[in-house]
Amino acid sequence: MIFLYGELSPIQFISREFKTIMWALVDCNSFFCSVEKAFHPGLSGKPVCVLSSNDGNIVALTPEAKKLGLRRGDPVFKVQNIIEQNDVKLFSTNMMLYAAMSRRIISILRKSIHHVENYSIDESFCDLKGYEKMYNLENYMRELAEKINLWVDVPVSVGIAPSKTLAKMGSKFAKQHNGYRSVCMIDTEEKRRKALELFCLSDVWGIGRKTLAKLEYYGIHTPLEFADKSEGWVKSHFTLPAVQTWRELNGIDCIDTTEIIAKQSICTSRSFGNMISEFQELKASVAHFASASANKLRGQRSFCQSVTVFITSNRFREDLPKYSNILTYTLPTPTADTLEITNMAITILKDIYIPGIKYKKSGVILSNITPDNVLEQNLFDPVINRQERHNLMQVIDRINQRYGTKTIQLGVEEIGKQMWALKCERRTPNYLTDLNELLTIEI
Repeated sequence: MIFLYGELSPIQFISREFKTIMWALVDCNSFFCSVEKAFHPGLSGKPVCVLSSNDGNIVALTPEAKKLGLRRGDPVFKVQNIIEQNDVKLFSTNMMLYAAMSRRIISILRKSIHHVENYSIDESFCDLKGYEKMYNLENYMRELAEKINLWVDVPVSVGIAPSKTLAKMGSKFAKQHNGYRSVCMIDTEEKRRKALELFCLSDVWGIGRKTLAKLEYYGIHTPLEFADKSEGWVKSHFTLPAVQTWRELNGIDCIDTTEIIAKQSICTSRSFGNMISEFQELKASVAHFASASANKLRGQRSFCQSVTVFITSNRFREDLPKYSNILTYTLPTPTADTLEITNMAITILKDIYIPGIKYKKSGVILSNITPDNVLEQNLFDPVINRQERHNLMQVIDRINQRYGTKTIQLGVEEIGKQMWALKCERRTPNYLTDLNELLTIEI
């Protein structure tokens, strides 16, 4: 067994290879900041931070910013001195721009790999089964990482392993150590054990606070110690998700990410740039969030059956009345129809709204999510033209995808009159999705 330190990978070994399917996780490095830097080339090597939806907190930052003592979640006003003294560049969050760049990266991946699972805006799992017969997997993914960096100017880190959990661990090793040259491959038993020995237990995908506390109670402090337990012991002390994590750490692929994504609820919410009290203004915000949630739902080819709306006042204003409420209604038939979901959200809002309150935040949550290919017919469906409505949503989605997401919207959203709109004074224009904000260069 050979263990190499320094700039070389800390888990580089020579041993037998896993006789199984291999997954690659492509993870964009400091994604939000990297996108901003792609459109502002002069920021290479400089501290950059992306702020929350209302420019209040740091939500993403570059390694250069971390070295200054800045951390994710820091309120801007508390670290203003550090920002000014070190000329830290700040940007308002622009999810539309980040999503557009994410789609370009996924497109590059899918041109080279048949099966790609987009797990999040900055992470994608790639099924490399069969590719080992034609390519050296490590070199193949390194060339693909270089292509992404060249074409969209966003650096990525890649982990390759027989399970998705190990692949995520590999991507973190690749991100932390330059010796990997963007790709860490865990393809032997020795590499697996060394990776589990070096990795932080709290950073393992699937191990939350409760599971972590329970593991530490039993004297388990590293992923390797957990993986070395017998399957019978794990089953007797933990629930199914922890058992699946144990199997994944042992190189057994058993997590279906498509199922995880489908089961996730969809939440769209935001703190307002200005507090609002009028029902009409609050209704516009809820309608906007409901519409956005419905778009996300259709984007992942799913239906929902439960709609939740919540509203809350400013909890930091001691001089104002406090109020918050949340309510969930169930639809008779699972749907992804923007009109149906929005109407239900407004109905819920009418039940929880109280006049005279200064509201600071609202949000819409869609839950009880199912794939759109398992819909059961309902004889008592109140929507009699559901197929026509479904076709209408598809047409609207195609138009918005081609001409920009704001091309067709609901009138109730009151675009242009949004008193609740976000503060985004440092927003980079939507260069990739809005014809009115195309990047221009003066010569």
